[in-house]
Amino acid sequence: GQKMSKRLGNAVDPFETLSKFGPDATRWYMLTNAQPWDNLRFDTDGIGEVQRKFFGTLHNTYAFFALYAGIDGWSPESNAPAVVDRPELDRWILSRLHTCIAGVESAFDAFEPTKAGRLVQSFVVDDLSNWYVRLGRRRFWKSDSDTDKAAAYATLHDCLSTVSLLASPIAPFFMDRLWQDLGGADSVHLADWPVVEEGLRNEELEARMDLAQRLSSLTLSLRKREKIRVRQPLGRILVPVLDDDFGARLEAVSELVKGEVNVKAIEPLAEDSEILTKRLKADFKKLGPRYGKRMKAVASAIEQLGQDSIRTLERNGRLELVLEDGPVELLLDDVEVQTEDIPGWLVAGEGGLTVALDIEITAELRSEGLARELVNRIQQQRKDGGLEVTDRIALLLDGPEELKDSVASNLDYIRTETLAEKVEWGRVGPEAKKEELEPQLTVAIAMVAIH
Repeated sequence: GQKMSKRLGNAVDPFETLSKFGPDATRWYMLTNAQPWDNLRFDTDGIGEVQRKFFGTLHNTYAFFALYAGIDGWSPESNAPAVVDRPELDRWILSRLHTCIAGVESAFDAFEPTKAGRLVQSFVVDDLSNWYVRLGRRRFWKSDSDTDKAAAYATLHDCLSTVSLLASPIAPFFMDRLWQDLGGADSVHLADWPVVEEGLRNEELEARMDLAQRLSSLTLSLRKREKIRVRQPLGRILVPVLDDDFGARLEAVSELVKGEVNVKAIEPLAEDSEILTKRLKADFKKLGPRYGKRMKAVASAIEQLGQDSIRTLERNGRLELVLEDGPVELLLDDVEVQTEDIPGWLVAGEGGLTVALDIEITAELRSEGLARELVNRIQQQRKDGGLEVTDRIALLLDGPEELKDSVASNLDYIRTETLAEKVEWGRVGPEAKKEELEPQLTVAIAMVAIH
């Protein structure tokens, strides 16, 4: 918290920092944490975090692309389907990309590199890596080359190339290498700045996917709270529908969200349903500066609001409160919406969105969960054993009867996920590796590659 001073001995040697972390990570940390004209509480741990979260994520995304593009012999000159013919996930990430281009260009034009860097980082980490690549991973894995796979390669290549352009003013060395590794001619610093293609931007598609991301985040937070692994399928989630537009978006993204959070069903709740009971908690830090002496009266009025008023606030983002000394406008950001848990369910809400998760695990759901855990251990053994991603295998398993039943019930899934031509149950040799799927449930796995 003190100004760096040679006299006080608290100055950081810039050359040691650059030598340890590199110029790009150091510059990215300094520019994205505070505007250049503002004070910055310098912390070398923050540079390490930038290396991992931004540059590490971007590098891993490129490495994923390069691995599968190399296997399939794909190149930037390969024919790619027109954007309009690509799957919705491709069209969404390209819309987000061009929204990002517009935002970054506007920020740089206004001499705000901090905002520009944060926009690029959010796109890479939240949209490209944690959503697009993760949801579309199977498209790159599958053995047959078709238009869907070609669209995936072209879309990911466009995103990575454009990111290298957008980030190059802040991270000139890393982005130049990325640009050239992606097949770009000469240097990224000699290339044209990307142009926003308004025809590729789709606000409704972005709104739908934003809903899917928020639903997934809330549901996964509930799983984490209850310590239920994502690989364990659950029955359903309930989502209160605020209006017709929300209902249409929910229906459009239901299949995607079900796969992401591993639930069997998403059931919409009518706005006036009494299943979920909500209450509001005033945010005094926001109310105080706006209302001063009236804050206590506003907070008291908030506590007395009924379910209809809370729904109106969530739907419209604002609500007029009538106090003795006149009306005030309450904003959704002024309060925290809390929802009471239902027996057998977990409930969470944020920004007008509420999710209730059914946490009962039936015998059938448990069986599927065990199969998913088994697949995870087999995939790790494939990787540890140096098998190629396309290698077919034969599996020999040994374990308790419950696991044997689970394998029999989910055999097609296990074979497809692990590329297993044969799955047999019996005594395994000393080469088998034991894996714990959950406490007191162990399986022995032996595998051989089939050439």
